[in-house]
Amino acid sequence: MATVTRENIGLLNDKITVKVEKGDYLPSFEKALKEYGKKANIPGFRKGMVPTSLIKKMYGSSVFADEVLRSVEKELTTYMQTEKLEIFAQPLPLPENDARQIDMSKPIEYAFTFEVGLKPDFAIADLPNAKLTRYKVDVTEEMINEEVERLQIRNGNMTEPETVSGDENVLNVKFIESDEIGNEIENGINKDNSLLVKYFIEAFRNNWIGKKKDDYLVLQLSKAFDEKEREWILSDLGFAKDDATAADKFFKVLITKVGFVEKAELNEDFYKIVNPSKEIKTEEEFRNAVKEEIQNYWDSQSRNQLQHSIYHELLDHTKIEFPESFLKRWMQNGGEQPKTEEQVVSEFPDFANQLKWTLITDKIITDNKIEVSAEDLKNLAKQQLLSYMQGQIGNDQQPWIDDYANRMLQDKKFVEDAVHRIQSTKVFDWSETQVKPEEKQISREEFAKMQEAHQHHHH
Repeated sequence: MATVTRENIGLLNDKITVKVEKGDYLPSFEKALKEYGKKANIPGFRKGMVPTSLIKKMYGSSVFADEVLRSVEKELTTYMQTEKLEIFAQPLPLPENDARQIDMSKPIEYAFTFEVGLKPDFAIADLPNAKLTRYKVDVTEEMINEEVERLQIRNGNMTEPETVSGDENVLNVKFIESDEIGNEIENGINKDNSLLVKYFIEAFRNNWIGKKKDDYLVLQLSKAFDEKEREWILSDLGFAKDDATAADKFFKVLITKVGFVEKAELNEDFYKIVNPSKEIKTEEEFRNAVKEEIQNYWDSQSRNQLQHSIYHELLDHTKIEFPESFLKRWMQNGGEQPKTEEQVVSEFPDFANQLKWTLITDKIITDNKIEVSAEDLKNLAKQQLLSYMQGQIGNDQQPWIDDYANRMLQDKKFVEDAVHRIQSTKVFDWSETQVKPEEKQISREEFAKMQEAHQHHHH
């Protein structure tokens, strides 16, 4: 009869020894040989009539080894299920195991040892006492004016005057890398762009007045644009946005088309185009609707920022011990491709963080009975479709949308990904109910700088 013993060999690290006697594996070995005999196709014998002695001679050693190892695996699995062992990854066979010891001519007791890494018990970080901030971005008149103007331009009528006459002209241009007098540099940058005259610094704009298609100016980005516009143009040209040497390069900027947008008038027709689902009659109502949209956008950004803070609170202040030596050995030997010690040392910190986050989310899901329903999955499938169609469907109650969602629920990969996404969303929804953040008003510019500083910190 098989026996299984377990001993502790380190922090959350146990050794399990499985011993099997001949009575544990011989019956299945004999049965397997008979199955081979029924299926074997050997010249000179009818199928199913091959003598057992010949089958044993031809296949016995490998079948014997398979059955011994299968019985060991079965005993190990049964033991872990009975003991309810919560382990990381899979048991690692120890080096002292040697399948070559298995000998069909000597059916004896065999012992195999395995190392397991045990999952730790831990308590989630104290979210109710976390020092967190929920930011509220102030929506200013200037922000509303900018958005109203953008919507007027977007829904306006584009004309093509012959010459540039003012700040509101749209210039379709080609940025061509050159020397300071406009001689093009071989293999230099050559990129199309479209921008308003008012994007240039005020002192530079007059240089464009009176220019027409095929005219050009030679300029340095550092002297033609303020920081904000310069950054996105540098980025569009393929440079880092803070690359000072790139900003001092010379470009021949060639006009390929002059445009002018006659802004849409602020009237009920325009309001209906912008907000088809709302009854808007006056400019004041329209501006209030615009303000609400801007506020919703920044509120969602603020919520993302709070959730990111919650993520770090959970990760940084939840104390979890790991069987580090086991996990490093598993990383080195447990995958499809073995890793070097140097690779393991380099990759372990990120691996441990990911593992820690998985344990935290699993605990939150289990302790709070967070579930993903078929309705959740269906709604996500519909949301994805609506986002692909960019909201051009109208509503999500049409029969063909239901059919699409039901088809997606038959896709195993979609369901796996969707469950993970929905669980993650619900974990953060639950976490938000636990925290008591301080509310703080902030300007759009301050909030954007804070986000940028955070991104720099994490790259």
